[in-house]
Amino acid sequence: MFTGIIKGIGTVVQQREKGGDTRIVIDTGATELGAVALGDSIAVSGVCLTAVELGAQQFAADVSQETLSLTTLGSLEPGSRVNLEGALHAGEPLGGHLVSGHVDGFGVLEARTQDARSWRLTFSVPDHLKRFFAPKGSVCVDGISLTVNEVDNDRFGVNIVPHTMAHTTLGDRAVGDRVNLEIDVIARYLARLNEVG
Repeated sequence: MFTGIIKGIGTVVQQREKGGDTRIVIDTGATELGAVALGDSIAVSGVCLTAVELGAQQFAADVSQETLSLTTLGSLEPGSRVNLEGALHAGEPLGGHLVSGHVDGFGVLEARTQDARSWRLTFSVPDHLKRFFAPKGSVCVDGISLTVNEVDNDRFGVNIVPHTMAHTTLGDRAVGDRVNLEIDVIARYLARLNEVG
């Protein structure tokens, strides 16, 4: 589990084919992920990956073809910047909301406007996800825990404070860019209970 509080930005160093999947190597730079061991989970732009190699300020993870096709990791290339967060440990503060690292789908940045020192971003979502968004609810965008400001059919808006814009990859995003979306785990289970209840 994760919290959606980004610890830093990493950079893709290499992607190589390995047995039909892809091994991705990420330079963590100055990002402090805590004591990471082989087999530990690291969220990469909201996608839970398993560290299979560790080096000085680097780790590698294997990414399946399904993950590459269903997340933005498939469009990464050397030099791409990614949000990083180490797994939540018992007793640590939960600063964002509970995040699993299991991406539910793509969102598309539809609008980006400045509002005083903050930015308002509007994302569109696929039809099968739009029922999971509620004003003042939580959403995870590229691994970032955010509060939903407003919802209009298949679109939702968020407010990004200067710190988040400067210390995550949201500052890199332009209108038309795709992002990884993870709906709130509580909304997911409530929807399932309604289906089978």
